[in-house]
Formats: sequence, C-alpha cells, structure tokens
Amino acid sequence: MSQLRILFVCMGNICRSPAAEGVLKHKVIAEGLETYVEIDSAGTLSYHAGSRADNRMRTAAHKRGISLESIARKILPEDLEIFDLIITMDDDNFRDVQALDRKGLYAQKIKRFTDYCTEHTDKEVPDPYYGGDKGFEHVLNLLEDGCTTLMNDIRKLR
Repeated sequence: MSQLRILFVCMGNICRSPAAEGVLKHKVIAEGLETYVEIDSAGTLSYHAGSRADNRMRTAAHKRGISLESIARKILPEDLEIFDLIITMDDDNFRDVQALDRKGLYAQKIKRFTDYCTEHTDKEVPDPYYGGDKGFEHVLNLLEDGCTTLMNDIRKLR
C-alpha cells in the first residue's frame, strides 16, 4: 500500500492550513489510516516560519478534541513534486501555488479546499486572524465539512 501525501496551504501557515492538517489527521487516526496518509501544511509566505499555530485556533480546535502540533513553514517548489494533493484555502493561495508550477506539470494536484465542502457554500476558507472567536469556529466548521469529503476520497483510493 503506497502512501498518499496531502499538503494544505494558506498564507501564513498559522490558522487555516495547520487547522486543516489537524482536522484531517484527527479523522485519519480515528480510522487507523495514519500509516497510509501523510498530511502536512505550509504557507505561501514565510513570516511565521518556525511558529506554532495561532493560539486562538489551537484553543478552538482543542475544544473539538483536535490537536494542532505543526510548525509553520513556507511552501517550497519541490513540495509540488512530493505531495499528491495540494489543497489551498483561498484564491490568492491557489494562484500563489500555481505560480510555483512554472512548467505546468502539477496543475492537476492543486485544488481549492471549498471544492470538498458539501454542507457549506463558501467559495474560500476565510482567514480568521483579524476576527473574533466566531471566525475560528466558522473555519473549523468548513474544515470539518471538507475533510469529511477528503476522508471519503481516501477510503476509495485505499
């Protein structure tokens, strides 16, 4: 059984993408698939590199029983080759990741997170950084929705 590698991408890698990483890891572990699926996250910018996820996001996730352990990093061009699926949180992230693919070799791997959502109609996962607690809860709701669809896809690939 080969390993599936998934990378979530947002701007700073301290709110949305580490939360998506944590939500999907939580679901993968619950189904005993952690040796099959590798999950990581990255940001399109490096100014939070080396930092843990935002404390407000960690707190909101913890209330749902989800641990956010990742350390922020910037996406690298080689990530496009290494990962099987690269999922972006908003249109800016999508364009920034596409720009790393100068030869157009990996376009089929780059997806928008909200394309996986079935219960929400948001076109992007909003950045909750400058908002209040409700923003973090809304992001987690979106992430749980989309990660449920991702888990269905993972089961089919297995």
